[in-house]
Amino acid sequence: MSSVHTALGLAVAASCCIPLSSLAADETDPAVQLQQLKEQIAELRQGYELRLQALERRIAELQSASAKPAAAGVPAAAAPVVESPPAAAAPAAEPPPVPVAAAPAGGSASAFNPAISLILAGTYANLSRDPATYRLQGFIPSGSDVGPGSRGFSVGESELGISAAIDPMFSGRLTAALASDNSLRVEEAWFEGQGLLAGATLRAGRFLSSIGYLNDHHAHTWDFVDAPLAYQAFFGGPIKTDGLQLRWLAPTERFLELGAEIGAGTNFPGSDVGRNGIGSTALFAHVGDDLGTDASWRLGASFQHYRANDRPYDDVNAAGTTVRNSFTGSSRTWGLDAIYKWAPGGNARSQSLTVQGEYFRRTESGTLNYDLQAQAGGPASGSYASAQSGWYVQGVYQFVPRWRLGVRYDRLDSGTPEIGLVSDGTLAPADFSLLQPARPSRGTVMLDWSPSEFSRLRLQLAADRSRSTETDRQVFLQYIMSLGAHGAHQF
Repeated sequence: MSSVHTALGLAVAASCCIPLSSLAADETDPAVQLQQLKEQIAELRQGYELRLQALERRIAELQSASAKPAAAGVPAAAAPVVESPPAAAAPAAEPPPVPVAAAPAGGSASAFNPAISLILAGTYANLSRDPATYRLQGFIPSGSDVGPGSRGFSVGESELGISAAIDPMFSGRLTAALASDNSLRVEEAWFEGQGLLAGATLRAGRFLSSIGYLNDHHAHTWDFVDAPLAYQAFFGGPIKTDGLQLRWLAPTERFLELGAEIGAGTNFPGSDVGRNGIGSTALFAHVGDDLGTDASWRLGASFQHYRANDRPYDDVNAAGTTVRNSFTGSSRTWGLDAIYKWAPGGNARSQSLTVQGEYFRRTESGTLNYDLQAQAGGPASGSYASAQSGWYVQGVYQFVPRWRLGVRYDRLDSGTPEIGLVSDGTLAPADFSLLQPARPSRGTVMLDWSPSEFSRLRLQLAADRSRSTETDRQVFLQYIMSLGAHGAHQF
């Protein structure tokens, strides 16, 4: 705008000086002088307008350059905790949660400041069964993120996120999670490049895998307090991949996205294989579209392969003694997911319905080692093969603004594993008590209220039949509070 002021000053100065020279040209004829003044003023006006138009074009070019990162997926404003896009919007490519702060050429220093977000979450849990004895009967334990958590009050998991556009090509994000045991862990730490190939996005670092539907959604965006049983049994909670992810968005009217991932594979169902190379691979595909102006849908399919090397777990043998076993081999998981969203006129703020479900099937084959701590003769080893499945379906209905009611049903099927040490008579089935066949299930109902777009309070009731004989009746109260800038939630 300083250039505009300069042009105005030059115009004023010229208008003051030029008429003086014209008076000297013909002092005797006022009509000639008046005509000359009019012509000179017209010339000044025309020159000033051309100069002003040039400056305005320059300003528009700078603004366009500043907005280019936003067109590559930068949200235009801080988004709320409550997901409230029009339900009829076609499933779009899931944009990275990159903030507004892109650094335009010639912009101010504040443009380089990253966006910082903080999610505060906490729960109160009333559980009829001791959570210390929780287990998913029929499944090899998958880690510490399984089960209903601790009784009473807990701060839950709070997330601190920092994100920014690095330059017109790259953006980055860090998400740190503070757990109730005061431990701090890195949930995400990645950079992403867009425009490298037509329609392609490359992400590198630690990221939430795009396997299934729910996995790459942060916990504070879930419709229920906890993850479905299938995620707990097969993945030990959301999968965090250390590696590379490539996504490609097809240039079609109907949403179509293809993607692939490679990673270290050190987390469950894999393990630290102790060698160079790739420990996990994944493939996924998503397709979706609108159904009129009121509804939209998305379907997905995925495949994941992990390599495990002495992946340990604790079991109880027939004598009631705790033993440590381990699995070495391959783990393959196939998944299907679907989601349907409806809202009158596409406006989900007053009334909406979301129905979603996922199905997973996992096969594992390799070697099962029994009692790694055996003193005499060392651990016994034999073949192992299993085929297990799990699914859930849920519906969430917003019946009035800010109030939602949801129901969910989970079921797992452990199948009957083929254990070589049992088949050859070396050990009895009771020596692998955790692997005895079972079909865990759970029914859940929730009611939540969002006083604003940045806060949510939730009541959840569940009947968990994951143990072999008894039902765990669970009551949860949860709060979720969002502070600072926060990227828009994906479809």
